[in-house]
Amino acid sequence: MTGSGNDFVMVDSSVSGPDDWAESDIQAVCARGTGVGADGLVFVGPGKAAGAVRMVYFNSDGSRASMCGNAALCSTRLAAYLGIGPQRGMQLETDAGTYVGRCGQEPDRAEIQLSPVEPPTEPALDLMPGEERAGLTVVGVPHLIVLVRDVDQVDLAGRGRELRYAPALGPDGANVNFVSPGRRSVAWRMRTYERGVEGETLACGTGAVAAACILEHWGLERLPVVIETRSQLPLEVHARKSTDGAFEDVWLKGQARMVFRGIVTA
Repeated sequence: MTGSGNDFVMVDSSVSGPDDWAESDIQAVCARGTGVGADGLVFVGPGKAAGAVRMVYFNSDGSRASMCGNAALCSTRLAAYLGIGPQRGMQLETDAGTYVGRCGQEPDRAEIQLSPVEPPTEPALDLMPGEERAGLTVVGVPHLIVLVRDVDQVDLAGRGRELRYAPALGPDGANVNFVSPGRRSVAWRMRTYERGVEGETLACGTGAVAAACILEHWGLERLPVVIETRSQLPLEVHARKSTDGAFEDVWLKGQARMVFRGIVTA
């Protein structure tokens, strides 16, 4: 499945669960050119609570991640397709918490309500020319947002890798999202260096949420915000800023499209 350019191998966990897969198996399936090719592997099946859906997400390097926004959108769509969860609203259990997911009114669209987002901090970083400001927040996983003049001019691989491991971001580092003013009808554009993939991905759902909230926090935008990803597909972020600076009623809306079905063999 694809979510605005993030592509995933989705597995029905009633057929094969995470315990059946070694780290090397996940790496092999996600490898482009020799495997199916994907940013991550996602297991979707019944949750612990009655009527709930469980999502377990692994990055393409085989590491387990607590949350991925576009994977959550795709899991919501797949769960409805498999009859595991109701299309108009389901509880989606993840390692980062339980969220509300629902299929959009348009085909191949889904929406997920995320946990409140705490006010961002500004880590002590040495910014490069063209980088105007940086903020850090957590949307299931940590995200660094770097405001630049033009995302097309960013050395994504080099600078993204450098910031991803910056000591100021903590021992596990963070995903790094560069944002700049958009063109045409889109307000903002974003490029992402994603940890666990250790390279650029074509979209990042939780990164878009982090970017939208931080842009509002900086007074550069008003929610809701549309973020154009590297795939040139939009992600919509809706939220409400509370009096203490946190963000509540946070919704991510975007593509969740099934590309093909198949059987993975050894």
